[in-house]
Amino acid sequence: MTRILLVCMGNICRSPIAEGVVRSKAERAGLAAILEVDSAGTHGYHEGELPDQRARRVAASRGYDLSRLRARRVNDQDFSRFDRILAMDRQNLSILRRSCPAEHQSKLGLFLGYAKGLAADEVPDPYYGGVEGFEKVLDLCEAAARGLVEAFARQDADGTGDRR
Repeated sequence: MTRILLVCMGNICRSPIAEGVVRSKAERAGLAAILEVDSAGTHGYHEGELPDQRARRVAASRGYDLSRLRARRVNDQDFSRFDRILAMDRQNLSILRRSCPAEHQSKLGLFLGYAKGLAADEVPDPYYGGVEGFEKVLDLCEAAARGLVEAFARQDADGTGDRR
């Protein structure tokens, strides 16, 4: 079992969208038994809340269900529990680096590092904008999720580990 944690600031926009997309693509690829996906925020502003209604609406329009997700904050146990901890942007990656024990630093990275052919390396925060920002986030998450699932499909096929 490989465990992936997707992280943004409040865990109500970007990371739950990413979680829903990765989980769905992993299920479709037959990897649900070997790939566990979760999301969290670097801040606890919205703990226990559903994802933003715009995130839920945009995700649902493309067949992703976020209705069972609830916001939570990254905790100390996450650094040892998860195999990869992928931030949506450099700011949250920096926050993770400051709180992550040295022995787990290699687990940290940017989610869009798995997206092929994109000039962007960060998923922008859509919170203060309109629905179009959430659509862009979903596009980026789908691209990164494809690459992530492909990397783990190769791992499952040849047993050689996470390859990008």
